[in-house]
Amino acid sequence: MAYDYELLNVEVDGRLAVVTIDNPPINIFTIPLYTEMMALTEELKADPNLTVVVFKSADPDFFIAHFDVETILQFPIDTPAEKDQELNLFHAMCERVRTMDKVTIAQIEGRVGGGGSEFVSSMDMRFGVAGKTKINQMEVPIGILPGGTGTQRLPRLVGRGRAMEIVLGGDDLDAETAERWGYLNRIFAADEIDGWIINLARRIASFPAEAVRLAKASVNAAELPLEEGLREEAYLFQRLLRTDGAQTNMRRFLELGGQTREGEMRVGELNREVGER
Repeated sequence: MAYDYELLNVEVDGRLAVVTIDNPPINIFTIPLYTEMMALTEELKADPNLTVVVFKSADPDFFIAHFDVETILQFPIDTPAEKDQELNLFHAMCERVRTMDKVTIAQIEGRVGGGGSEFVSSMDMRFGVAGKTKINQMEVPIGILPGGTGTQRLPRLVGRGRAMEIVLGGDDLDAETAERWGYLNRIFAADEIDGWIINLARRIASFPAEAVRLAKASVNAAELPLEEGLREEAYLFQRLLRTDGAQTNMRRFLELGGQTREGEMRVGELNREVGER
């Protein structure tokens, strides 16, 4: 894969890719950035070698501010609104990061809003900085609504009432509240977030690729009716059981002390050792 972009720097290390967004002055989701992000998500989805992708920003104050309002003002309005029969391009891009067979992680050190917030809401995990990360859906105050998945993803993340507050209030959501509500997985001190996330990403990337990919697929199936989701889980479990990675790592787990008192008292560390084989 080439990963050659002007506004996105992509560094690949084994099965891990780190994408750094760099669109000064405040990482507005301009058409050039949007075009590159659509192409990047297609390229990431097609890469058979990756299992984890971390998205971060070159600007510690802004992850992505929001979609370019000047561009929105140029959207055609001279014909009646129509309901699309297919996902629009922005929705499809967000669905790619949600459903691709790679784990997608957002490292949000500063502000994220509007379409940027909708983009990260579709990722598998989001992490922020205590006292600094801010989330804002700024659409309703300017007369529109979050049209890039926000009204659909936010209720699934934080619940209907809290999504209403974020969408209709148009005010900043601080890192501490965002963590408590489930928008952010965790928050860290500014000098700790980078190391913690890269360690998590490398840990996940060290595990059998099939297990990472199908575990994500199984969690995504939780949005199906329960019985259908359970059947999908059972099927994916059976698929993984038949892989070399499963057979090798289960034996390695036992060799390292799994199912002994001493080993199970340190099972998190033992799991890391399994991945280091």
